[in-house]
Amino acid sequence: MFASHPLPPAAAAGHARPFDIAAAWQALHGHAGPGQPIALLHMGTAHTLVALLGEGGAPGPLVSLTVGRHKTARDFFRRDVPTPLELENAIASVEDEVYLAHRQYAQQPGAARAAWWSTDAHLLALAELAGVPSAPAMQLSLEAMERLFQRLAAVSEGRPAASEGLPESVEFATTLLLLRELMHHMPFGVLHLAAAA
Repeated sequence: MFASHPLPPAAAAGHARPFDIAAAWQALHGHAGPGQPIALLHMGTAHTLVALLGEGGAPGPLVSLTVGRHKTARDFFRRDVPTPLELENAIASVEDEVYLAHRQYAQQPGAARAAWWSTDAHLLALAELAGVPSAPAMQLSLEAMERLFQRLAAVSEGRPAASEGLPESVEFATTLLLLRELMHHMPFGVLHLAAAA
């Protein structure tokens, strides 16, 4: 899932298929609890989107963050395994963006009760690296995500990635960093995951 080579120019520029909210909602059918609002998370190459969906998948407000897997990697990281200083600088910038997004998100009806879901393949791969067994519906807790981030931090300080069972991939590092900041500062304690159809 996570390539251990520089990002291709087109991907680095953010060219990708648009996120299909309706298709993601269909993938969640039967997994999400009835009647509960859903915060649907999609981490794109140049932007991260949170769509608040009401009962039956009725589309609600869309919050867009100007951070994404490739954009953030391009802005802050110079190698497949970022240095501690690069991680620190990326965190400071992403925190500012998440803070602004949280203010916008928190004003929406149902936001406080929403369960966070994603069909993003990159986030499913993160959950598996964090030790979550592969299943049609998975749950990545804040604690498991934080343990995975601490393993990345150890690699950034010089521990071999193979000894932590982690890929040497700037995309992996960026995806994990973005998810960490979202979980801590939006905030939400569990990310529910289902594979897209």
